[in-house]
Amino acid sequence: MLRVVFVVLLLLGLTACSHASPDTLQGKADDGALTIGIRFDQPGLAEHTLDGRFVGFDVEVAKFVAGRLGVKPEDIDWRETTSATRETDLTSGRVDLVVATYSITDKRKQLISFAGPYFVTGEDLLVRKNDTAITGPETLNGRRLCSVTGSTPAQEVKARFAHAVQLVEYPRYPDCVTALLAGQVDAVTTDAVILAGYVTQNPELLRVVGTPFTEERYGIGLRKGDPAGQSALDSAIEDMISSGDWLRSLRQNIGPSGYPLPAPPAVTER
Repeated sequence: MLRVVFVVLLLLGLTACSHASPDTLQGKADDGALTIGIRFDQPGLAEHTLDGRFVGFDVEVAKFVAGRLGVKPEDIDWRETTSATRETDLTSGRVDLVVATYSITDKRKQLISFAGPYFVTGEDLLVRKNDTAITGPETLNGRRLCSVTGSTPAQEVKARFAHAVQLVEYPRYPDCVTALLAGQVDAVTTDAVILAGYVTQNPELLRVVGTPFTEERYGIGLRKGDPAGQSALDSAIEDMISSGDWLRSLRQNIGPSGYPLPAPPAVTER
């Protein structure tokens, strides 16, 4: 009898020891919920609709990886994050993950970790449909180029292609699009897949130039010092791709914009 009790206690102890630390991603998921930072204003990628839903490709990626960690969609606490706040949202603990068109860069990896990439695109230009003079970033000298605070594409254009471009910043991409439609700026720059979402809202007025000038690898951001969490996310991304859910979600959320869907990326962040 004593032997049976000892074995039961030993098994209970092993079970307790196997529970992930509450400070890790898996530990938070084991509690049944995750807080995930997404954009609320990117059609096709991540959008908070007027009827309260969260829709888009990034949302579907977030739901899939959360599910692989054991968290149901209804147990995700969605938080809005922006280009200027993504790192601090993670490092402060405001969110557990960021899935928000978050390009993997060495500078950002000094502060946070990435899993992925789960998508690859490139920076491009959004212009008014009847403006045929803008054919690429090198044709922007003397023109007004809009991007969002905390993002880098506009600085990239000024440094590499058009030193005389006039840079304009707004807090959100929809602000830039509104300024473009009103003639207050001549072009908007960010990743092509983001711009494609705004074309779907105004196809008769806007177009993407179609000459990407960088490569942007989107990763899932998480706090540093959690290799098990990073590995779990990498495996979940690979599962989403191999299952066909990745392509299905892209076709549903991005396909209607006419954006050419890329091949799935190799997961390289380890």
